[in-house]
Amino acid sequence: MPRASSKKTGQSNSTAVNASGDLYRSASNKASSKELERIDQLFYTYANRSSGMIAPEGIEALCSDLEVDHTDVRVLMLAWKMQAEKQGYFTLEEWRRGLKALRCDTITKLKKVLPELEKEVRRTSNFVHFYQYAFRYCLTEEKQKSIDIESICMLLDLVLGFQYRAQVDYFIEFLKAQTDYKVINMDQWMGFYRFCNEISFPNLSNYDADLAWPLILDNFVDWMKAKQT
Repeated sequence: MPRASSKKTGQSNSTAVNASGDLYRSASNKASSKELERIDQLFYTYANRSSGMIAPEGIEALCSDLEVDHTDVRVLMLAWKMQAEKQGYFTLEEWRRGLKALRCDTITKLKKVLPELEKEVRRTSNFVHFYQYAFRYCLTEEKQKSIDIESICMLLDLVLGFQYRAQVDYFIEFLKAQTDYKVINMDQWMGFYRFCNEISFPNLSNYDADLAWPLILDNFVDWMKAKQT
């Protein structure tokens, strides 16, 4: 008899635990569903009705509400967080991905989280990915693999200027002065980031042209040395 009683008590406790777990899951799912509903509502505040996406004019309205300029690097960081594929456009899926990751379902929350997003992107472990993404995001045509010099200069200033001001300023000056290159590809883009990380500047004492640097950087170093003498 005591054994049967113990079994019944165990079953009772187990049922209570299961019920408690079910209630928690139900409440959690309900909260998650409500959050997604608010995220979607926010999306449609800015979305273009005919395309079903947030288009350039919607992004401008979003920037206005966030009190940031549409050329602010944090807008690009937001696109990175959403993994947005097309420059100037956010799909509903991309919007959901970004805002769920940031835990934002209102403009007020999104505005508050921008400084944290900036810190996240600038961590070394994330920045290389963001730097690559910035280049890909600016490839606006199908099968496009390079970006014109003028656009690259603006992008370098936006993405890398805060960290390597002197290198970026001199490289931009060089790019505008030279006539051999009309465009920059991903290999050259990534090569310049490696250059900023590895090469002593402005003395360039550890630059070895025999190593696998893109030719444009050999030319940049020659230009810098000529400028210094």
